[in-house]
Amino acid sequence: MAERHARLLLFLSILTPQCSAARAFTPLRFSVEPTDTLAVRGLPAVLNCSVAGGEAAVARVEWRKDGTFLNLAADERRRLLPGGSLFIGAVVHSKHNRPDEGVYQCTATLDSLGSISSRTARLTVAGVPRFSGQPEAVSVHAGGSEVLNCEVSAELGPFAHWERAGVAVEMDGRLVQLPNGALVISEASSADAGPYRCVIEGLGPLKASEDVQLHVLPGAGLEERLEVLLGPVSLAKPVGETVLLPCVVKGSPVPTIGWMRNAKAVDQSDERISVIGGGVLRIANLTSEDSGTYSCRADNSNESVETQAKLTVLVPPQFLKKPSNIYAHEAMDIIFECNVTGFPAPTVKWVKNGDAVIPSDYFKIVNQHDLQVLGLVKSDEGFYQCMAENEAGNIQAGAQLIILEQDVALPTSAVPSLTSATTDHVASGPGERPGPAPTAPRDLVASLVSTRFIKLTWRLPAELHGENLTYSVFHSLHGSSRERVENTTAPGEMQVTIQNLMPDTKYTFRVVASNRNGLGESSPPLTVATQPEVQVPGPAPNLQAASITSTSVTLTWERPLTGNGEIHTYKLYYSEKGQDTEQDLDVAGLSYTMTGLKKFTEYSFRMVAYNKHGPGVSTEDLLIQTLSDVPSAAPQNVSLEVQNSKSIMIRWQPPPPGTLNGELTAYKIRYRKSGRRGEAAEVMTTQLSQLIDGLDSGAEYSFRLSASTTNGTGPATEWLTAETFESDLDESQVPGMPSSLHVRPLVNSIVVSWTPPENQYIVVRGYSIAYGIGSPHAQTIKVDYKQRYYSIDNLDPSSHYVITLKAFNNMGEGIPVYESAITRSQSDPIDPEIDLFELFHHPPHTPAPDPSPMLPPVGVQASVVSHDAIKVSWADNSLPKNQKITDSRYYTIRWKTNIPANTKYKVANATTLTHTVANLKANTLYEFSVMVTKGRRTSTWSMTAHGTTFETLPTSAPKDVTVVSKEGRPRTININWQPPSEANGKITGYIIYYSTDVNAEVHDWVVEPVMGNRLTHQIQELTLDTTYYFKIQARNSKGMGPLSDTVQFRTPKAEPLDKMSSDQVGFQGKAGGRSTLPDHGFGSSLDKPGITGSHENHILVIVIIVSVGVFTIVAVVVGAVLCTRRSNSQQKKKRAACKSTNGSHKSKSTSKDLKPPDLWIHHERVEMKPIDKSPEPNLVMTETPIPRNTQEPSGHEVEESVSTLAGRRGVRPKIMMPFDPQPPQPVISAHPIHSLDHLHHHHHHHYHPPPRGYLHHQISLRAPATPSTPVPYVDRAPSSESVRTQPPAPQPPSAAELQQSEAVIKEEDPPSYKPPSAHVHPSHPMKSFAVPTVSVSAHNPPSSALPCTPLLAQPVPGVKTASIGTLGRARAPVAVTVPSAPDSAETSKMLPTKETAYETDELSEEMAHLEGLMKDLNAITTA
Repeated sequence: MAERHARLLLFLSILTPQCSAARAFTPLRFSVEPTDTLAVRGLPAVLNCSVAGGEAAVARVEWRKDGTFLNLAADERRRLLPGGSLFIGAVVHSKHNRPDEGVYQCTATLDSLGSISSRTARLTVAGVPRFSGQPEAVSVHAGGSEVLNCEVSAELGPFAHWERAGVAVEMDGRLVQLPNGALVISEASSADAGPYRCVIEGLGPLKASEDVQLHVLPGAGLEERLEVLLGPVSLAKPVGETVLLPCVVKGSPVPTIGWMRNAKAVDQSDERISVIGGGVLRIANLTSEDSGTYSCRADNSNESVETQAKLTVLVPPQFLKKPSNIYAHEAMDIIFECNVTGFPAPTVKWVKNGDAVIPSDYFKIVNQHDLQVLGLVKSDEGFYQCMAENEAGNIQAGAQLIILEQDVALPTSAVPSLTSATTDHVASGPGERPGPAPTAPRDLVASLVSTRFIKLTWRLPAELHGENLTYSVFHSLHGSSRERVENTTAPGEMQVTIQNLMPDTKYTFRVVASNRNGLGESSPPLTVATQPEVQVPGPAPNLQAASITSTSVTLTWERPLTGNGEIHTYKLYYSEKGQDTEQDLDVAGLSYTMTGLKKFTEYSFRMVAYNKHGPGVSTEDLLIQTLSDVPSAAPQNVSLEVQNSKSIMIRWQPPPPGTLNGELTAYKIRYRKSGRRGEAAEVMTTQLSQLIDGLDSGAEYSFRLSASTTNGTGPATEWLTAETFESDLDESQVPGMPSSLHVRPLVNSIVVSWTPPENQYIVVRGYSIAYGIGSPHAQTIKVDYKQRYYSIDNLDPSSHYVITLKAFNNMGEGIPVYESAITRSQSDPIDPEIDLFELFHHPPHTPAPDPSPMLPPVGVQASVVSHDAIKVSWADNSLPKNQKITDSRYYTIRWKTNIPANTKYKVANATTLTHTVANLKANTLYEFSVMVTKGRRTSTWSMTAHGTTFETLPTSAPKDVTVVSKEGRPRTININWQPPSEANGKITGYIIYYSTDVNAEVHDWVVEPVMGNRLTHQIQELTLDTTYYFKIQARNSKGMGPLSDTVQFRTPKAEPLDKMSSDQVGFQGKAGGRSTLPDHGFGSSLDKPGITGSHENHILVIVIIVSVGVFTIVAVVVGAVLCTRRSNSQQKKKRAACKSTNGSHKSKSTSKDLKPPDLWIHHERVEMKPIDKSPEPNLVMTETPIPRNTQEPSGHEVEESVSTLAGRRGVRPKIMMPFDPQPPQPVISAHPIHSLDHLHHHHHHHYHPPPRGYLHHQISLRAPATPSTPVPYVDRAPSSESVRTQPPAPQPPSAAELQQSEAVIKEEDPPSYKPPSAHVHPSHPMKSFAVPTVSVSAHNPPSSALPCTPLLAQPVPGVKTASIGTLGRARAPVAVTVPSAPDSAETSKMLPTKETAYETDELSEEMAHLEGLMKDLNAITTA
């Protein structure tokens, strides 16, 4: 009756109009919420829930299971308790029917107000007791550890325990039961032996496993390899719970277990942390700081093993800020704030009246977790809850929204949750209305309509009823009742811009004015449609990526579904994971293969389509990882430690980061006896150390190490050698007494130092230090055998302590040595920074303590290994002469680039005297220094060593490539660039590629080499109105770098008028005659592809050409007449001079007075008769690929064309060259010579080519000493009219002149020039012959100085043939009879001696022979 009365009052209070005051918020909340529960099959279970608040009595409580309301009225097993809790009478659970297991939630509802939901709770049912496997019998050595497994499911673990011989096993620090039911037995003794069984109890009838026997063996057994029986596994636990990390290692000698977290020793001084069961790490009351990677390391005197796991501590969600209750009016915008924290980061969802809020245009999630409601309507009232959830749990907090009538003022405390768009409107909310409100604003229009905003303007209302009017604009989607409000920013302002609208959508607007009396009348509604948005492409659908190789990825996508117009291109954006910079490239089509990526690296890709309107919507980021590959580097910092006469320990570090190229699966160790190259053994391991045992005593072994991935094995290290001991140390007896013990008392500590026993042949496993006040048995500490000092801390001041030190091994402890000391008083402190070793006084027979500080390493050397690695080595003066490290010292290497601005060092640690520093920059100078650390003592940094990494190929292309046309010369361009950012060495040149086809193969592009470090180059004679493509690559001493991006340039359409005129002249000549300009052979500008001259005919040009032609013909005729007359007169004078100088040769020593007669040959009357050639020579002609024009090219044009073609196309031009594999025969070879005035400047054994423009036309006929003497073949030189004095200005030779060849019959004497005795001045463009006065000797034929290939064979003895031909064709040889002459040896200046000087009669006789020869030649020409 009371409950019904309360509900009636609540109903009446809701119906009562609240005109003057806002109704109060309803306090509805949960005092108790359900929690996760573990139920037992067949037993009852309860999920608690209780509602608190003033209306709790009338709240209706309901339950949901897996999101669905339970019908408890018709359920016989489940019912609602009076307080709201859910009771399940008997839990049902079987393999195929689990109706009670699931997620439950409690809901409380107040009619007409709303409802709230509790957090969720999971009900888990323990299954049928069963064992998935039976435990097995095991045996353990006394003092060792063992594990008995109880294989049950996770939910049965809490119900399992162990019995031995029918009695429950009591758990203590030595026996530990793990959460999975396994039993760990450590420090086993004979009392632990017996039958064991695992028992499941509390889930109905008792369930027990089979009995298994535990055997305990004697402790003094043989050595046993370490074996990890049970190691830690990665797991996640909530804050506040207790975790057990097992580490059970079996072996003999019994190993010691040590734990590390994140490479640092676990602080066991924390009372929450302890090691139980021999090696199980127990952490109670977990905190977030306990997260990390835990490593368990087991070590004995023979080997060590390590295993690790990751512990993640989960933090359940917690509220930093809960949502608050809000009052509001309709059409307002509000925000419910909610801020949570936790690990992992919680997910947040919002619930309204028990139902999830779905984000929409009016319900939005802002600021990550806050809920924004736009344009409130009356139906938005109710309870809103923020629910946060992660793996550790879930929480909820709620708030109530009450929407008041417009005539009810908002309480001021409710304003802070409102948005800025409604603040002014809230502030204007009236309390009482002393006067009338304004009438409706007039003439509401949309003055500006865009795709996503509309600007509205209006006029004043007809009746203001006050001053300082403000306006509120209500807008909604056309046809929707949910309105939003936007207020003007200042009183009197009559315009507002409504933002964040949708394109091509209709909206309805109305304006309401307000004064101090409140809101007035509303204007008539105005419906406006926003503009349609220009459609850029949408996201490319179905973007997929697949790794093809370790360095390439193929991406595919589809055409965007939305977009206006054709897709022009796609832009692919990609970045390496962890890098901030994003790169992009343009691609075409619907697929692309990205190459040049890093191996086994994750990349992010996204795609943007472009159309005529611009870029479209980007796709979501797509992550893809390149495939793995074999490691590209070997393991580093490999060290060898000789353990005994049979084993060597090898330790290393993984390859440098970036070279793994995948997940390392194993390390391969190959070792062999030194000197036996083919007998190498292999060992595979996944650890960073490996004990190699079973070796021979006193033998040297070589080791090398390589890393492996699933793809294979990478490169191996260099061979490292170590030698096993000749014999092992003795462990059949306990160690002797330490040879010395020294103590140094401080205030709260005593520093103890010692030296090992004198008998070094007995094994020492460690030292035991015992101490106490008056007695040494209070505390005992054990330290490693390598340690030589220890600081006993936390002592009382001014106290007398007795200290003992004993060495021990597996046989036991040795004889102790005693010492006592009195700690200092508080008033007598000692400098804590003083070196501990300086405090001791050592007897003469003990080694001197190390100095303080330690000596820095010396002899630091930096040896360059590659372009990115330098090996640093050093020596340590504090080590013995053999530099063998026997203690726990390590070295720190630091390095940086030798740049003043770079002051940041990088460091690495090493335990050997060498370290290879990788991942350096190429061609960069680095400085290195080393420091040694031993315990708490360190040295200063050593002196620096420097090393410059090797050069390597440039890894980036030249940048900022620009092409500009040269002013006034449209066929010429200048290309400029900047050097590559990653030159990796000194740039020695650049290669410019250009082509008119951007898709052509690289080898088909024209090549322009640029030497040195120039950053600009000029390219000439390009085709007008043509698009060229350019790209550049840099070159250093190691090779070529990558090509730059292609740069496009289009040449102008026309040349200047004067240039065009000069081009036209070159094509205006007589038909069949020679042009006034040189013929344009191959390689000229007219032969370039795509380049053509102008063919416009101008009358003025024709007149100029005809005039120049007539003048040239007249000048040639006059010059020929004058030269003929002058030549005849000179010939007569020379013959007379020869006769008058017969008796003067013996007295005159110069050859300049010797004027041989000119012999004229009329070649125009010569008829070339073919002579049968010997069949011996086999002339092999290599044809040139150069195409020919209809006209023969001139000499200079051929030379320039070939050189230009070779330079721009990067190929060597092919020249027609005869080859003959047969022995050389006497020939007449073509060779140009100077006049006698210049003989002393040229020697036959140098063959200097004539300077361009100095055109020779002489031929020297010489006979070789023997038919087998080789005669060199010399390149033909262009010829012109012969000159006797300084050459005229250079003129281009004619095509006919290039076709002539010069014949030389050469006698091979020791290298000295043999000047000719006669000169011939031809009167015809063809070649003439000059006959020298040389001798032919049949005795002592000299050797040839230069190899040659004969042009023609010798057909008839005594008859020489001259080959007269061109580069393009060969003519028949002409028979020439050469007279013999006495032996002579002439100097370059023809100085006569007693043996070689010519007599007058001999010279006359020679002249007669020459005249006879010329008569024969004339007869031939007239025949």
